[in-house]
Amino acid sequence: MWTWAAFILGPLVTLALAQAGLSWNNSQLRRLSQRTRNTKLAYNSIIDPHTTGLTEWTSWFNIDHPGGNGDYERLEAIRFYYRERVCARPVAMEVRTTDWVTAEDTGEVVHSSLDKGFWCINKEQPYGRICSNYHVRFQCPPVQAYWTDWGAWGPCSTSACNDVGIQARRRKCVSTQPLPALLTPSCPGPHTERRECSTAPCQASWGQWGLWSACSVTCGKGRRGRRRTCNRSSDKMQCPGRPVEVQKCGSTPCPVECQRSCPEGRPSEDCSHCVCEGRTLRGDVRSVTGVPVAGASVAEVAQPELIRARTDAEGRFRVPGTCSGPGTHVLISKDKFVPASVPILSNSTEELWVTVLLTSSEKPYIVKHPEDKVRYEGQRVTLCCKATGTPKPDKHYWYHNGTLLDQKIYKYDEGLTLRDLKLEQSGQYHCKVSSPTGSIKSSPAFLTVFAKEMPPCNSTPENHLVKLPLDCRQPGTESQFFNTGRCPQNKCPGSQDYDLRCRDASAFCCGVRKLEAVEINCGSYTLPVKVVRECGCQKCVEPKILVRGRVVAADNDEPLRFGHIFMGKDRIGITGYQGGFTIQVPTDTQRLVVNFADPTEKFIDTVKVFIFDKRGGAVYHDVKVMRKQAPVDINAGETNTIFLGEVKGEEPIGQLVIPPNSFHKSSGETYEGTVKASVTFFDPRNITIASATPGDLNFVGDEGDILPLRTYGMFSVDFRDEANQEMLGAGEVQVLLDTEHVKMQEHMTTMKLWSLNPSTGIWEEEGDFQATRTNSSGGNGRTKREERTFLIGNMEIRERRLFNLDVPENRRCYVKVRAYMSDKFLPAEQLEGVVISLINLEPKPGFSSNPRAWGRFDSVITGPNGACLPAFCDAQTPDAYTAYITAIMGGEELEAAPSTPKMNPNIIGVSQPYLDKLDYQRSDHDDPALKKTALRINLAKPNPNNLDETNGPIYPYQGLIACENAPVYANHFRFFRVEKDKYEYNVVPFQESDLTTWTGDYLSWWPNPQEFRACYIKVKIHGATEVMVRSRNLGGTHPQTRGQMYGIRDIRSTRDMNHPNISSACLEFKCSGMLFDQGSVDRSLITVVPQSNCRRIGTNGLLQEYLIKHPPVLQNNESHAFNMLAPVDPLGHNYGIYTVTDQNPRIAKEIAIGRCFDGTSDGFSREMKADEGVALTFSCPKRTVNRESLFQRLQTNPGQTLAQMAREMRESQGMQVRRGSAQVVAFPSEQQGRAQSRRVSTTSRRRPSTRTQSRQ
Repeated sequence: MWTWAAFILGPLVTLALAQAGLSWNNSQLRRLSQRTRNTKLAYNSIIDPHTTGLTEWTSWFNIDHPGGNGDYERLEAIRFYYRERVCARPVAMEVRTTDWVTAEDTGEVVHSSLDKGFWCINKEQPYGRICSNYHVRFQCPPVQAYWTDWGAWGPCSTSACNDVGIQARRRKCVSTQPLPALLTPSCPGPHTERRECSTAPCQASWGQWGLWSACSVTCGKGRRGRRRTCNRSSDKMQCPGRPVEVQKCGSTPCPVECQRSCPEGRPSEDCSHCVCEGRTLRGDVRSVTGVPVAGASVAEVAQPELIRARTDAEGRFRVPGTCSGPGTHVLISKDKFVPASVPILSNSTEELWVTVLLTSSEKPYIVKHPEDKVRYEGQRVTLCCKATGTPKPDKHYWYHNGTLLDQKIYKYDEGLTLRDLKLEQSGQYHCKVSSPTGSIKSSPAFLTVFAKEMPPCNSTPENHLVKLPLDCRQPGTESQFFNTGRCPQNKCPGSQDYDLRCRDASAFCCGVRKLEAVEINCGSYTLPVKVVRECGCQKCVEPKILVRGRVVAADNDEPLRFGHIFMGKDRIGITGYQGGFTIQVPTDTQRLVVNFADPTEKFIDTVKVFIFDKRGGAVYHDVKVMRKQAPVDINAGETNTIFLGEVKGEEPIGQLVIPPNSFHKSSGETYEGTVKASVTFFDPRNITIASATPGDLNFVGDEGDILPLRTYGMFSVDFRDEANQEMLGAGEVQVLLDTEHVKMQEHMTTMKLWSLNPSTGIWEEEGDFQATRTNSSGGNGRTKREERTFLIGNMEIRERRLFNLDVPENRRCYVKVRAYMSDKFLPAEQLEGVVISLINLEPKPGFSSNPRAWGRFDSVITGPNGACLPAFCDAQTPDAYTAYITAIMGGEELEAAPSTPKMNPNIIGVSQPYLDKLDYQRSDHDDPALKKTALRINLAKPNPNNLDETNGPIYPYQGLIACENAPVYANHFRFFRVEKDKYEYNVVPFQESDLTTWTGDYLSWWPNPQEFRACYIKVKIHGATEVMVRSRNLGGTHPQTRGQMYGIRDIRSTRDMNHPNISSACLEFKCSGMLFDQGSVDRSLITVVPQSNCRRIGTNGLLQEYLIKHPPVLQNNESHAFNMLAPVDPLGHNYGIYTVTDQNPRIAKEIAIGRCFDGTSDGFSREMKADEGVALTFSCPKRTVNRESLFQRLQTNPGQTLAQMAREMRESQGMQVRRGSAQVVAFPSEQQGRAQSRRVSTTSRRRPSTRTQSRQ
């Protein structure tokens, strides 16, 4: 009670004394402060004459958490949330963590200011730590009277130009206490402040020119004029120049007589051409396939702008009054075709006849992109850029860092040659190729120019920390990391024998020149390691680049068996019986376009643009293909309507309307009879077929940039004759799109019809759409006709058979995604080579969480810094676009960061409040039974004026570089592999995600960078708990490696869901085989040891027999381990050994692990089948503990427990005091020994225990 009284009365007494005008000295104030020290009042030694001399602490504030960039307790933000709880000018600040540790005792780098507050930044902390969670409070003087802030400066007292005057500003004295009437508060200092001011110098300038007057003549040459006004601030100023401007005008000549000379006939009335009376030019225009070309323009080559006629529906034209001669040519032109010029030859008749074949035009497409080059200053280099197209591209433009190079200076065409290189010529180069049909830009190439005296490869290695085994703690530091060093990953200038070729003869890279063997002291044992001591330039390791995968049906995963695989027009292979395929990618490939064709015609031909890893290795793709719709019979002589998007319970998206007599054979002859029509529609309302999207939904813009499309549906057409033998074409076919399905009104005017170029994977424009209201009957059995609005477009079905209803979309962003080895999300454990896919969704109106349709499908492969996926986004409406994101590695689906039961920004990787705006949800958010392998987000475009949205995970389209270079602590979305704890240690360090880091050494785990062989042994564990199992891998028979370590592998066993007390581990070991010199075979010495109280109870009989038949045979006298010389042969599941060879080490390991889990030699599973395909069996019983814990004893018998604790404390101090008959809880004798040993260890620092009585 007295404390509360002091708390309340202390300030009141002090304020009363201050108001009464009493004067207190410092000692009196100090005594008052001492008496009320428990009242949160403190003495402020800096005394303001207008304060009481006392200051008060605020409450504690904690408005931020250390996630994201760090912990920011900004004074401005605190005032925003707690407006009246912080004074305007605090005099002190106290900072503590939420665990009540002062900021200076945390050892963290922090910042503070009484003006700004307190902040701690994560990236400034040592050893990858993040900031603690801090809260702050402030010390404020309870001011009675204070000045407000100065107001704005008033206007200058003079308004004349170039003059000097006075301006003033004011402030107000405010009291915090009520004052009697007519009494104003007193504040030191003036109310008003004045300063000198000056006006702008006198100026005079001309205003805008007025409009030109009319020309003085109507034909011939004349004059016209215009005026302007002088704007001046003083009459003494004048504007330079004239107020009136006159120029010549009149470009229309006055009528003159026609001067055209016609050897035959006479000039036309407008004198534009010659007319030969009685002569008529007739012609027949067809495509190279024989199909008549309608609507083609006919003109003379000499006057191409003067259209004389157009072809009819049969491809024919007639031009009366045409003159002929040796120099007379007719020009035939039409969109999508190459213009053709043919001569008009005279004959004895009045009829002239020409036949013209038009070739379909093709837009330019880059087939040879410029390559990265490295040179020394003063050398020379050639960059090449080649393109195809019809007509052949005839214009080339080269750019350096986005600036066009002068063709007159550099004299370039397909190749750009730079001589006597300078340092400033380093940078990015790309070319643009143009033809009459369009333009396209190449991928950028980087030219690096080193100074002559500058070494391109730093001989001193960079720091590279490798993690040591869990039981390896280095004495002195207790660190689990060791610096093995690594060489920088950059290229070097190489041989200049072929320096002017498009591709250098050989590439040189910065690599390991010297390795040194070092032993790491782990306390109880030593661990060998190879450390990089010197780097230098050498020939680059060129691993194979592969794309692997499986082609299956989108509806039921039926494999595409023996399908044909095309790159361009060349067939490069076939799919396997299970739909599998492997494609070796040429090293100079920038865009991999592959066409899968089904010879049985069960599936439609599918064009895919694959992503691949340019650094080598294989990338796995699951390819979905659409099943071809069963054909329906239609009459070629009637108007036929085919609905697009027959989704049960919903209206069709559109329809195809085919006029009568529109079908024709390949010869051009009109087809009459029954047509078997098959139209397969890719309905965007069905998200399960999004991954079956052909191509990559991109088109080439007018400036040559590859730009994205947003689809409203695609369809593939297949028209055949009645015998189902010959493929038919169709003339003017109408495509109708129901506008009810276009939810974004701005898309109505930009909708276009596109067709897919199967050779390039690029969508090319076929035509526009026009809005029209028409009567239409719905699909799905509806017969009622109603008036609806459709977008109508026209097209011809010739060679191409796949079409698209798309709009170009300019609201684009990039999404940052990273993949990790585990749910610990450690920056050093990022996964590379993971295929991240993003499906753009459009929400159903009013239900932002329910996607209505998908609009785009994109995939990107992760690199060392994650991946940036293109996506559509919107700045005004956060949920205008949503997206599903998935991650696959080697056929394995990775899990997304969870969103339930609680949204944790530190786990998801995105800080608040941006996370709420994005509405992050994992696929099992509402239904735990669903898979956890996808995440859904709103694609809200970041607001550049909001600091919380400028750090990812969504970046504006112009911020691609910022997205690609974003630090690991910046906001990003996360995926992780679902696997047990594992550890891998290589004596010769190697990054499996970057094959170029391979080092040729006898102790390299992988001896060949072109081919990687993964070996696993299946170990079965009998026991109630999961156990860590280790393999120690040493050299066995090779003279260079015998007895030396290759590496260590640890893996925790995985529980079999069908057997409660059984688990198994798929443990990697070093395969036997040739080492890197390909000289002789080494049979690796393998030791398998469970890291628990285990004994071996079984060994696979076939494996034991194999080892006996292939000596030398190792003794296995120890029951807790198993030793063997690894088999050279690739044994199978019958032996419990699983071996897989691949060009990518991670894919080889993934396939081997999948087979090991499944217990078969050709299967794949992620659920452990512990009894299948086992090599070794261990029994690891759990040790029984019968003694109750202290907490349990306190609950069951608190009196006896406390008495026992008191007695033990006295005995440990040498005091033999016995009170009462308190009993000690009994436990077995084997547990007694352990308890006594623990007690001795804990009391050894005190006096020795004198108790000799054993427990009962």
